[in-house]
Amino acid sequence: LSSPSGLTHESHKKDVEQVYLRCSEGSIEWMYPTGALIVNLRPNTSPASYKHLTVCIKPFKDSAGANIYLEKTGELKLLVRDGDRSPSKVYCFGYDQGGLFVEATPQQDISRKITGFQYELMNKGIASDLHTVSAPCRPCSDTEVLLAVCTSDFVIRGSIRDVTNEAEEQESIIHVGVNKLYRQKSKVFQLTGESGNWRGQIKTLLECGVRPGDGDFLFTGRMHFGEARLGCAPRFKDFQRMYKEAKDKGLNPCEIGPD
Repeated sequence: LSSPSGLTHESHKKDVEQVYLRCSEGSIEWMYPTGALIVNLRPNTSPASYKHLTVCIKPFKDSAGANIYLEKTGELKLLVRDGDRSPSKVYCFGYDQGGLFVEATPQQDISRKITGFQYELMNKGIASDLHTVSAPCRPCSDTEVLLAVCTSDFVIRGSIRDVTNEAEEQESIIHVGVNKLYRQKSKVFQLTGESGNWRGQIKTLLECGVRPGDGDFLFTGRMHFGEARLGCAPRFKDFQRMYKEAKDKGLNPCEIGPD
């Protein structure tokens, strides 16, 4: 978390402050913004790998007081306009497309303004999986399911207990009852209540039309800004079939107990 403050140079409203961030994910909170802020993302990886990185930012819900631009060699491209209240909107760009230039907008009272956003650096392949534009709700092929089992941040066998639709954010929240936890990167799925059942939530696009239903599914997906995002989710009996067929042919990319 980086928290610069405009009050440190209130008398020099045109000042430009530089911030250097080494982490692959985190957040910026610019209190009382004046002047401008240049955000330099310098992850602790080889510079040769930078061209394979995608940067995603997600403004805080109450972020205000500045415009956020993508800047390269002096040219500015507006990413987030001050006052844009698009809930949960995520903005992504290639690391080599430029850096972030955050410019304060004129305010009568800067003490009431805080500009902030979360950021994530990720491999371009993972980013395209999360933000695919073409057919985001299409079923995964057998090969895609088997690969998702090996590479996803979470893999669980479970059932859909309920679905909550959030029209404003154009998202659906799938409330999952977990029967078997194969893997999770973050503790999204946890034991709840005295019964000792594992439960958690997975988000997906509202347009995918997820509905509660009977039977078990294999849920896979990735963590994105602290939330579980749905990837491939075949019915569990279909996963058992494709896993056995691949294993019999020696083609399964990784081992996982299908039962």
